Amino acid sequence: QVQLVESGGGVVQAGGSLRLSCAASGSIFSINAMYWYRQAPGKQRELVAGITGSEISNYADSVKGRFTISRDNAKNTFNLQMNSLKPEDTAVYFCCADVRPSSSSYRQFRYWGQGTQVTVSS
Repeated sequence: QVQLVESGGGVVQAGGSLRLSCAASGSIFSINAMYWYRQAPGKQRELVAGITGSEISNYADSVKGRFTISRDNAKNTFNLQMNSLKPEDTAVYFCCADVRPSSSSYRQFRYWGQGTQVTVSS
């Protein structure tokens, strides 16, 4: 079993910054892609950023130039640096990862964290 635990959420004023972290633990041989999603009240969950195993990143248009996703493969962690935050960034942020649990199989599974609240006040 694999667990993802987010940290770093909180309350910040508009224009401020936060750094979210996600730590993966458990039965992990390797982690392929890693993602950050968010879900605002009354809205569908949306993809914010993703990073592949070869560290190619992509971003939602709404966060390009403000958010940066990164990963540390040695520690099985990945981060989301959020700058120039706006009230519309307020949401619960979820990390997820595509994990290959064993070297004996190429199968991978997607796991999710429990979410961390980010609130940006105007």
